[in-house]
Amino acid sequence: MSRVLFFAHANGFPSETYRKLFAGLEPDYRIHRLAQHGHDPRFPVDDNWGNLVVELIESLERLDGPVWGVGHSLGGILHFHAALRRPELYRGVVMLDSPLLTVVDRLAIRAAKRFGFIDRLTPAGRSLGRRDRFADHAQARAYFAGKALFRRFDPDCLDDYVRHGLAPAEDGLRLRFDPATEIDIYRSVPHRVPGRPQRLAVPLAMVRGRDSRTVLPHHVRLARRMPRGECLSVPGSHMFPLERPQHTAELLRGLLHRWEEQAP
Repeated sequence: MSRVLFFAHANGFPSETYRKLFAGLEPDYRIHRLAQHGHDPRFPVDDNWGNLVVELIESLERLDGPVWGVGHSLGGILHFHAALRRPELYRGVVMLDSPLLTVVDRLAIRAAKRFGFIDRLTPAGRSLGRRDRFADHAQARAYFAGKALFRRFDPDCLDDYVRHGLAPAEDGLRLRFDPATEIDIYRSVPHRVPGRPQRLAVPLAMVRGRDSRTVLPHHVRLARRMPRGECLSVPGSHMFPLERPQHTAELLRGLLHRWEEQAP
């Protein structure tokens, strides 16, 4: 059976930021991805990410047969929702530091949206007013290297973010991932799930960074209660796929190989 993997990125990080991770997988897997989720005008960001899931499903429908769905943060949740809706498109789903939200989580998110404090519950508040323009790549790299989010990045991944995450502008360079779209994605984080998680028909693995404050113990318990669910822990923060890309690739190869051997 063909080894095809569809990767979905984290919010704000275009797919080419993960080139070093892809390089560690491509000897064994053909990797497909969208350059940037949420930027196709046919699929504008909406509440609960419904359009983003449809955008992903349409991309999967163009491939020959089911895929391994691997996603980081936003991307893991999109794959999970797409697999609930269209399980025949998947062989399995791996969520890289993506939380499986419980009923209590979803009620809290719904309340935060209704009463206007969603920016405090998600990274949207920290993204407001962020710097999005730079004179050149050297200035941008120095700026991001000094930020806590990027401090543990593998140097090659930071270089790829600066190289592929910025686009030419009249006065230098600007962020390629539209900041307004990034904030809209955070503000529309799902409080609904398109199906019952306990009925997911394919294997699912949640891989969390040990220092992550995104995937919490109750998310881990939910993953392990799923029929074919499991949870793994690795060194690093929420951004571990870009902090330890080679280690992440090795983990994915081992996990997917084990699932392949267990498949009927």
